[in-house]
Amino acid sequence: MDRVLISDLGARCIIGVNEDERKEKQDVLINLTIYTDIRPAASSDRLEDAVDYRDLRTHVVEMVEQSQYYLLEALAEAIAGVCLEHRRVSKVMVRVDKPGALHSARSVAIEIERERP
Repeated sequence: MDRVLISDLGARCIIGVNEDERKEKQDVLINLTIYTDIRPAASSDRLEDAVDYRDLRTHVVEMVEQSQYYLLEALAEAIAGVCLEHRRVSKVMVRVDKPGALHSARSVAIEIERERP
């Protein structure tokens, strides 16, 4: 299966279980590996035959920035759901990083893989 990669997509959202984390939006970084068959787009050279990654990015960022999850796990699952709504996406790997979540680490991340049934 072919892949489209979106790296270090930045967004801001309410995320976390602590009271102070629920007051202001925090930065998250999203990395997506979109599994798709690129052959139709490669042979036609038409956007209609491809995963429109600009549109996908817009939907993911809009959902994330409106969200208020407690756990990165829940946010990652929701992002995967948004990606799988696009008809040309058959599988997705989602990694969500929360920079500064731990004082002694650059980031904490959750990585999941989901596919269409």
